Amino acid sequence: MVTVVLPIALGLIMLGLGLSLTIDDFKRVVKSPKAVAIALVCQIIVLPIVCFGLVHLFGLPPILAVGMMLLAASPGGSTANLYSHLFRGDVALNISLTALNSVLAVVTLPIIVNLSMAYFAPDGDRVGLQFGKTIEVFAIVLLPVLIGMAIRAANEAFAKKMDKPVRIASVIILVVVILGAVIQNLTILKENLGLLAGITIVFCLLSLTIGYLVPRLFKVTTGESIATSFEIGIHNATLAIVIAQSVLNNLEMSLPAAVYGVLMFFIAAGFGVFIKSRVKDEAVAKAV
Repeated sequence: MVTVVLPIALGLIMLGLGLSLTIDDFKRVVKSPKAVAIALVCQIIVLPIVCFGLVHLFGLPPILAVGMMLLAASPGGSTANLYSHLFRGDVALNISLTALNSVLAVVTLPIIVNLSMAYFAPDGDRVGLQFGKTIEVFAIVLLPVLIGMAIRAANEAFAKKMDKPVRIASVIILVVVILGAVIQNLTILKENLGLLAGITIVFCLLSLTIGYLVPRLFKVTTGESIATSFEIGIHNATLAIVIAQSVLNNLEMSLPAAVYGVLMFFIAAGFGVFIKSRVKDEAVAKAV
């Protein structure tokens, strides 16, 4: 389950992401440099710092603390694109950010997780500084995306036809992965559910808020700000679970991502409704 099924499951999700990407999605980054730069700074630097503070504030045990940092280091995914579409964000920017984040995560995720493990669990394993584990992260995160993009380049009609079935399969896989992580760690989860629910809710809300307000402070458009909000506010919980279980061989470390993976759908939906109403009120105020 851990060594074979989970990596294959995540590979399918990342393959589906690749089927929706083209080279133009990377080129599009040049057209919105300010929004992209702000989103990346928030994702790579601000969120890990925020998460580090929350871990201390909530007093998480070392392994769960590293699990939260792993979650914070995980990039966004196709779910962010869906929410951006529902709440009138710049979906093209979302897709570009997802593509760029998936590439950067091969480097940034191991660095953040290594620093976290050195601080919280100095006797634990490392990911990324060892060549073998770097290859594992690359194979899990980036290789399926590249294969998906290659398929789309070779047969765009087939890629578009497979987009919906793969998205449905991705949701099912996400649910199964989360359930598996919860069932395998049920005792530990019961002991820490209050802490994990609290910190994941606060972290998700802060991520979404930072992703929206920081770009607005720098005069980024509303649509782009909504896109960056969901991109850095909705993390790839499946990736965090797979890295914890199949690369770091630690089931307990996957629990924060499992709890987050359940709660994020409701939190992001509520946040989207709130932002949509705020944008509407601002538009009415300007009209008056």
